[in-house]
Amino acid sequence: MTQPLRVAVIGLGAMGANHARIYGEMPGVELAAGADPDASRAASAPRFDAYEAMLDEARPDAVSVCVPTLAHFEVAAACIERGIPVLVEKPLAATIAEGERLRDLATAAGVTLTVGHIERFNPAVIELKRRLDAGELGRVYQVHARRVGPFPQRVRDVGVVLDLAPHDIDVMRFLLGSEIARVQAETEQRIATEHEDMLSGVLRFENGVVGVLDVNWLTPTKIRELSVLGERGMFVVDYLARELTFFENGAAPAALPTDDPAWASRHEKGVTEGPRHAIPVEKREPLRSELEAFVASVRGEAPVAVTAEDGLAAMRAAEALIASAARGAPVEVSA
Repeated sequence: MTQPLRVAVIGLGAMGANHARIYGEMPGVELAAGADPDASRAASAPRFDAYEAMLDEARPDAVSVCVPTLAHFEVAAACIERGIPVLVEKPLAATIAEGERLRDLATAAGVTLTVGHIERFNPAVIELKRRLDAGELGRVYQVHARRVGPFPQRVRDVGVVLDLAPHDIDVMRFLLGSEIARVQAETEQRIATEHEDMLSGVLRFENGVVGVLDVNWLTPTKIRELSVLGERGMFVVDYLARELTFFENGAAPAALPTDDPAWASRHEKGVTEGPRHAIPVEKREPLRSELEAFVASVRGEAPVAVTAEDGLAAMRAAEALIASAARGAPVEVSA
């Protein structure tokens, strides 16, 4: 009989507690331990104040790192140095240099390293990706993300660009299969923190698609929405409800040879309001799917779903957005 994979969680706050819950419910997995200096945070496994002691005494087979962003490098590096596969909640690290060092450490040690970009595992996003790859929308024009809500008291170490925007940057890259060429942004700091709490950003992808980011901690209701506009209409994802809707362009041709843009440009008829289609989507918890993918990669049953390079790409775009806002000008995104 195969031995259960013994997984530990470092950082037992809101996200870490959910990691611990799911590991405790997952077949073939044992929640081996948790680490957090706050004694009020407990998991259904032995708890350690210090993560180093937990790593050395509990000797887990894999670890989820759910600590504040500024500690990502230190904690993840300690796991990698001990040869322990690790999932780091996004962003990969506080700086690109730290993220690159983590990538290099993991590569040199042959240790699995993945980044917790949870929206990749949202069933509505997965279904949207399938339909875009099948050409159901024709040419894609724009991807627009709206991720707004009240200020979360738990976040003090970074602003909205590093805390929230990487979710949608990563999803856009995933859906489009294209890298970001340049960005332009405006940010604001409207409440009592040291970092920005509002972002209005534009991304130009190498394939010509425009991405729009509307992100803030200033809206009195939580909205998590993504729309993809193209020749045949518009797909809309409600991340929270895990719903996918298609708004059809009634004037679009019934069939579009998407590999022939010249044909499409000659036959476009304009845009009219067409039928609305609610697309059935399995209502599965994205975090559960993400952790199952991590476990499968640790066991060698599947490749890493979200690589360190994916995490770094999101970070590079986020840092470019911050730089653009500071300069008041577009910024190229380096590879």
